[in-house]
Amino acid sequence: MSMMKLLRSVAALCLLAAAAFAVPAQEKRIHHQLDLSDHDDGHGFLYDHKAFLGKEEAKTFDQLTPEESKDKLAKIVDRIDTDKDGFISHAELHSWIKHRQRRYIQENVNKHWKDYDQNHDGKIAWQEYKNTTYGFYLDEEFDDVEDKTAYRTMLTRDERRFKTADRDGDGIATRDEFTAFLHPEEFHHMRDVIVQETMEDIDKNGDGKVDMTEYIGDMYTSEDGEGEPDWVQTEKKQFSDFRDTNKDGYLDAEEVADWVLPGEVDHADNEAKHLILETDTDQDQRITKKEVLSNWNMFVGSQATNYGEDLTKRHDEL
Repeated sequence: MSMMKLLRSVAALCLLAAAAFAVPAQEKRIHHQLDLSDHDDGHGFLYDHKAFLGKEEAKTFDQLTPEESKDKLAKIVDRIDTDKDGFISHAELHSWIKHRQRRYIQENVNKHWKDYDQNHDGKIAWQEYKNTTYGFYLDEEFDDVEDKTAYRTMLTRDERRFKTADRDGDGIATRDEFTAFLHPEEFHHMRDVIVQETMEDIDKNGDGKVDMTEYIGDMYTSEDGEGEPDWVQTEKKQFSDFRDTNKDGYLDAEEVADWVLPGEVDHADNEAKHLILETDTDQDQRITKKEVLSNWNMFVGSQATNYGEDLTKRHDEL
């Protein structure tokens, strides 16, 4: 093997290593948040599980029997009932879901922080992130990457997002700035980059607008002979009646912004209301442990159990 071929083989191996080390693309993809009540896919809570657990996290429930899930969920209910009156109010459930959301973000940032703070100075420079993620092949202009265009695009997007998160422009991210980089949906100053990334992902023909086909295609791809789910028809109506505010048949950047970043919408509040509405059998605007456990499969598919992780941890770790 020639020296050139050897070097190219090493580069390919380095690429695989960096791809595995990088922040997963799905964790950095910002998209609209759906409330639990937005869709009914005809498969029980399957949509809820995937939407609020993520497809991979939803699989963790395969490790637990219904009895085990109910037992662990009962312990979580005791934690949510902070005033110990035997009921879960909307305020208690809302507070719990917000807490789980914050904890997920903190743990996710901590996990990646260790990977990228190479000199252990409590900060992450753009060069540290870039070298760790893309490494060796930067000098080769991605010549050894099969899909070099995709990697160049990833690098460009990462740098743009990093610079937006880096409020003081010193090329170094503090923990708060790195949190904005990983979770821009939590920071108002990241609004424009979220919209830009969403447009780039969905606007397949590059005309600067999102048409109905692109909008639906980002959420659903029909299989041969498969009937279109009812929720797709609902989404088409949402596009026409609500998302396309100027009724020109397209979503422009501002309309996309209203879609993916809908102002002051509190998704934790909406989810808490949804869970109570669906499980409050006596209509007293609060739920008991019995009501929760009677609908256990709904709760384990919601953010109330921290993407399923709480069901696999001991009670004293919560």
